[in-house]
Amino acid sequence: MGMNKNTVLAWATFIMIVVGMCLIALGAFRYDDVAGWGFAAVGVGFFAIAWVFNALKGRV
Repeated sequence: MGMNKNTVLAWATFIMIVVGMCLIALGAFRYDDVAGWGFAAVGVGFFAIAWVFNALKGRV
């Protein structure tokens, strides 16, 4: 059972969503200073990239 391009993009999207949620949680619950805002911003960036990967499914 091989993985085609759409399956790879689906897994990449899922992994990036999980990492983005972890980064936002770190920013919200672990760091109370300015570093928390940075972690949350990077987490939102991961969501944006995951959205692009999801949009590419079926087109690549």
